[in-house]
Amino acid sequence: MAQSPRRPAVALILVCWVTLIMGLPWCAAAAAADAKRPNILFIIADDQSPFDLKAYNPSSPLATPNIDRLAAKGMVFDGAYHMGSFSGAVCTPSRHMVMSGRTVWRLPIAPGALQQGKCPPNIEQQTIPAVFNRAGYATMRTCKTGNSYEAANKLFTVRHDAEKRGGDDQSGSAWHAERVLDYLRQRETVKVKQPFLIYFGFSHPHDTRDGKPELLAKYGAVNHADPKSLPPANERQPALPVNYLPAHPFPHGHPGLRDETTVSGVWERRDERTIRNELGREFACSENIDDQVGRVLKTLEAMGELDNTYIIYTADHGIAIGRHGLQGKQNLYQHTWRVPFIAVGPGIQPGSRAEGNIYLLDVLATLCDLAGIQPPETNEGISFKPVLQGQKNTVRDVLYGVYNGGTKPGMRCVKNGDWKLIQYDVLNGMVRKTQLFNLKENPHEFIEQHHDPKVVAQTGCQPTANQVNLADDPRYADKRREMESLLLREMRSLEDPWRLWNQPDDGLTPPPSADRKAGKSKGGGKLQTKAAS
Repeated sequence: MAQSPRRPAVALILVCWVTLIMGLPWCAAAAAADAKRPNILFIIADDQSPFDLKAYNPSSPLATPNIDRLAAKGMVFDGAYHMGSFSGAVCTPSRHMVMSGRTVWRLPIAPGALQQGKCPPNIEQQTIPAVFNRAGYATMRTCKTGNSYEAANKLFTVRHDAEKRGGDDQSGSAWHAERVLDYLRQRETVKVKQPFLIYFGFSHPHDTRDGKPELLAKYGAVNHADPKSLPPANERQPALPVNYLPAHPFPHGHPGLRDETTVSGVWERRDERTIRNELGREFACSENIDDQVGRVLKTLEAMGELDNTYIIYTADHGIAIGRHGLQGKQNLYQHTWRVPFIAVGPGIQPGSRAEGNIYLLDVLATLCDLAGIQPPETNEGISFKPVLQGQKNTVRDVLYGVYNGGTKPGMRCVKNGDWKLIQYDVLNGMVRKTQLFNLKENPHEFIEQHHDPKVVAQTGCQPTANQVNLADDPRYADKRREMESLLLREMRSLEDPWRLWNQPDDGLTPPPSADRKAGKSKGGGKLQTKAAS
């Protein structure tokens, strides 16, 4: 029998009637559910060593009262790391790892990763903004431009990116804060109940470190721009780091590296006046970041949003600025391999600390876990929510690091417990070095050169006899072999495409892009003389 033409109309009326009757309570329930979902404020600085902050170095003269307050209200991680880089622009793979939860050799920009199937295509659709957009979050981002992950960055619903490394509010860190504050004010004006994820990034303290005049004066620094002269000495400048050296004891393996040769205000100088002035500039920029963080926190508190917001403060990697005679971020010492990492929010014990053994690539999994969202299948990170809740101290035992942006194979490191191994295989085999540290006894990774009386006179720090590189000490031969074996295991597990001089080659053919990006590892080819920061 033919269907009556009236039945669809009747059905439509019934649907409309049910929607009218049920709609308001349903919407109210949905709004209430959204209101219970936590907000997320992810704050990331550009080039900041954890040891600049009082949370990690109580004797630091850097004033960061707002970051200190976060540390007091939440958890400080003593073992947070970026996995490393295959590029002089260490920021780029680091920020890809944050966004995607992928390990370093399985990133879409890793040499040969897409071609060899190590990374699935279109993975930007499985990154933080894409995942949280699909989960119903309002996503917003402000940060620097360049040396980042553009395919993921453009997926934030609201985006305001610009490079802001100047010395006033319009050209410096306040610009990024204003974008966040504008966004929060707009939410409040229209009474948005949808939970937010805000990616609050800064362009500083990455060079050029042009600080605000009043903060430069506080730290006795000037924006020195004359490569033919030294900056003025000033007693208000920060002291030299305890592991300062006037030069690294052997070549780092990246000739002409920008961060080590052409940064304005430093260039190739490692003298006391230059380093202390540059630290003063770094601290001026970092205190300004703290000021801007404080403004945003104050606004969230006034809006009543602070108690339901998870806040993470971190950096994309550390920085040397005179430590071990280096200036940049292309090394694997603790001051540069580690990152500051502080987390605050519901269920996190105030004033707590944990080792963690986390990578920045664990952020995606953890944010999903905190928000009750299923992480994407492409994610390789581990949620450290159990650490935040005090159920565990670490999420992994072994940590791997790489710097491979210069000559190949480059630097590798591995850490297990108190022990850390760093190996260098650079400059076509001309430099092959091993360092072995017991970080419990030697947390600053002092080496022989730190015992030089001239260096001790400059730093005021006299290392003890056992605070040295232990790699060639026969008493630690077994430990060295153990750590070398562990490093090889990690390199294999993570699909590192290179091998060091003392490892089996495993039949690997290094990616051809290596020659184009940073010089040839074999055959004496011409080396790249400049790398982006």
